[in-house]
Amino acid sequence: MSIEAVLFDMDGTLVDSESVHYNCWSQLLAPFGVCYKEDDFCRRFSGRPTIDAAKEIKQVHNLSVSSRYLADEKYRLFSEYVKTNLPPLMPYAENVLLAAKEQGLKMALVTGSARHEAEPILKGLGFYDLFDTVVTKDDVINPKPAGDPYLLALKSMQVAAQNAIAVEDTLTGVTAANNAALAVVAIANKHTQKHDFSKATQQMQSLEEFWQWLQSQL
Repeated sequence: MSIEAVLFDMDGTLVDSESVHYNCWSQLLAPFGVCYKEDDFCRRFSGRPTIDAAKEIKQVHNLSVSSRYLADEKYRLFSEYVKTNLPPLMPYAENVLLAAKEQGLKMALVTGSARHEAEPILKGLGFYDLFDTVVTKDDVINPKPAGDPYLLALKSMQVAAQNAIAVEDTLTGVTAANNAALAVVAIANKHTQKHDFSKATQQMQSLEEFWQWLQSQL
């Protein structure tokens, strides 16, 4: 395997943003009398498309508003929040991104978040220009778990799937990489440790471990 490019997920992989997503959902749902514990919510919805979470929440709690309204309001709350409150980095994330760039690898950011959610984070952290391409859910008709976002990133970088590897933290992300015929390393975070990563190429404990392994492959 000759690796020319690394394609990173964002939420839960590079930034510890699950708590931000939870807080935005909590603010949105409070007027409806709906309350989740953070660990329960994140275990249930981490990595899933926002509209899917909205549909389930609406159905389970018999809410009068549409799932589209819930999703759009959640996007709005999140994008407003991260303009002034950046989520913390996952351990070793900055080191890995800078090292990969220095190594001359191509890099893509492939996220299930909306562009107006992702860009304030990437630009605020100074990461945006490190990536050769940034693909969000807004750039494809079928977002993760479909393979379309990864296929678009590969096309943009002019890299074949067999010469690239994805880094993900959820079953949804691993499935998306699988659907794009990409090798994928799964690195669980505290909310996704029980996800089924059996179809990941490898499972690792941290981005640091991933980088050490990647160097052995170059």
